[in-house]
Formats: sequence, structure tokens, C-alpha cells
Amino acid sequence: MALPPLVEPAAELTVDEIRRYSRHLIIPDVGVEGQKRLKNAKVLCVGAGGLGSPALMYLAAAGVGTLGIVDFDTVDESNLQRQIIHGQSDIGRPKAESAAASVREINPYVNVQIHNTSLDNDNVFEIFGQYDLIVDGTDNFATRYLVNDACVLLGKPYVWGSIYRFDGQVSVFWDQYGPNYRDLYPEPPPPGMVPSCAEGGVLGVLCASIGAVQVTEAIKLITGIGDPLLGRLMVYDALEMSYRTIKIRKDPNAEPITGLIDYDDFCGAVSEEAQEATLGSTITVNELKEWQDAGKDFFLVDVREPAEYEIVRIPGSTLIPKGDILNGEALSKLPQDKQIVLHCKSGVRSAEALAAVKAAGFTDAVHVQGGVVSWVKNIDPSLPEY
Repeated sequence: MALPPLVEPAAELTVDEIRRYSRHLIIPDVGVEGQKRLKNAKVLCVGAGGLGSPALMYLAAAGVGTLGIVDFDTVDESNLQRQIIHGQSDIGRPKAESAAASVREINPYVNVQIHNTSLDNDNVFEIFGQYDLIVDGTDNFATRYLVNDACVLLGKPYVWGSIYRFDGQVSVFWDQYGPNYRDLYPEPPPPGMVPSCAEGGVLGVLCASIGAVQVTEAIKLITGIGDPLLGRLMVYDALEMSYRTIKIRKDPNAEPITGLIDYDDFCGAVSEEAQEATLGSTITVNELKEWQDAGKDFFLVDVREPAEYEIVRIPGSTLIPKGDILNGEALSKLPQDKQIVLHCKSGVRSAEALAAVKAAGFTDAVHVQGGVVSWVKNIDPSLPEY
């Protein structure tokens, strides 16, 4: 479906800009008016990696006036096979800074904004609020759902892309006019079901193919030309060299997005430290029940939030929210003479808390796999689900 231009045109183009963008200006659908809109546009790239690299380079070359880059990672040698915005001399450098330097070299007329930070619930609204359009090049599900929900709540469109081995996907999500990411993927896959690029690999040039499509969609949205991929998913197979599109429709029964959530918990994502901490230190709800019935002396800690604790709880648990454990405030509340048993809703937050507790010296601490969800399912179905 055709959409109105996303931004108003800038007041003018300089002589140097007219010379630089001449090949755009002679395209009737773009012209001077379209180039002025590109100049006036503010676009944020989430990630300066595989997809962010070509996206940033072509957005800069196209004359997007303000480009934001949000990325907290540093350049690693393994990135250089596909993340072409970085070079050998950038190894060890923050990706946002390296990418910004390349953008300025491509087009000195672009205003580059660096956000050398991890995108999270605390900063996403402040960062996104500065831009007209978001280009999502993230590689993990927790951030993808965060980007989607923030864009829905702010009423902003975004261009999403995904790559794996020889396959890529692109779509445009704008809840005001069509589907959002949750209409395509209502629930994340189980943890470990979908390997990351680091685990499964990616053909380097695939990033260019998908990133270029993302930029094409961004230009169409900014200038109001063509038929954007809103309500359609483009699927690319590099081995077959085939493109196909799949229609996406809004789910009329979907729950409305009213706020941000704990995305790591929702997606079952845990840090490497948490994964290491859980090795040999994980029990099931059945084992927990056996320990309780046998009268074993331990301290059961619920690391969820107070509102969740009020809805449903495992008998005998004490509420100490994960945040209080991670910042160290609650460590003094943990007994030294008892084994610590941690649990949450599904086992994600308790794994993170377990890593912090072990680091504080509670080496025999364990966490409960599956948490409250598993307890309700396997031990006491009379308790409410949430």
C-alpha cells in the first residue's frame, strides 16, 4: 500500500549537494523534492554489524541528513568477513565510533549521532524519540521485541531484517497502518532453537543483499514513493537466488501492546555467565518438592517482582527481586548457614541471579528450572497462571 512521505522536505539543497545527488535528482519519482526529504530525515540504525554496515553506508550515500547509530559492542576480527563498515585498524574500537567515522568519510554532509550503549527499557524511548524511522539490524530476539514494542508505543515505523547462513528476510512494520513484528512472530522460539550467526554462520555478502533492501524500503518510506513492504515479508534464498513475498496481516485477537516488558525473560535469553553458573546447579520443580517434603533445610528465594509474587508464589519462598541481588543490596539478606535456592517465572531471571549469588561466595546455590510456570504445571495446577 502507498503511504504518505514520512518527513517534510528540507528548505533547500546546496550547490554541492545538487552535484553529489545528481543521479537521484534526475529520477522523476525522487527528484529535488524527494532528495530534500532525505536531507530532512532522521534515521536510527540499531546495530552496526552485519546488516547495519551496508544500511549505514547506503543511507549515508543516499543523503539522509541525520543518521543515528546505537551499538555497545567493539569490533572483532571475526566481524570483518561481513561487517564492511569496519576495517582491520578498527579491531578493538567501539563499533558505533568506527561506523560513524566511515559514514563521515562517505558523506560529510550527514550529521552522525553516536549512541555507544546497549538498547534497553530505560533508554529506548529517549533514543527512538529523536528519529523519524528505525532500521533494525539486531541479531537477538529480545532486542527485536523491544524495538517493535517501543516503535508501536511511539507510533514509529521501522524496517526489520534478519539473516542466517544463506537466507534473509525483510519487512516493514508500522502498527498505525499495518502489522507489527508480533503479528508475524507472536512468540519467540524456545531458547537454543534458532542458532545465532556466531553459532550457525552467515554468508558475508548476504548482509549486503538484505541491508540494501532495508535501505530501499527506508528511502521509499521517507520520500513516499513506491509500495513498501508493509504487510509483506520478503524472503530471500541466496543459494536458489530466489525472492518471494508472504502476506502478513494484523492479528485481530492479539493483546494490545501497552508497555515494555522483561524481554530477556520473555525470550528466555541468559548471559554466558548465567549459563556457566547453572551448570551442575540446576534442580527441577519435582526435586524442589521432594526437598520440601523431606524437610531439607534451605532458603527459597523468589527473584520476581512484587506484583508477580502477589499473583502466585511457590509455598515457602521469600521475595527478593533480581535487581536487588544484582546490585548487591540484598546479598546481606541471604543466610550463610543454608543452601540458597532461587527461582523466577521461567528460570531466566533466576539464572542471572544465581551467577551473582555464586560470585558473592554462595557456591552451593542452585536455581529451579522452569520456575513458577513449571511448578503450576507439574506440582500444583490449582494455582493461577499469568
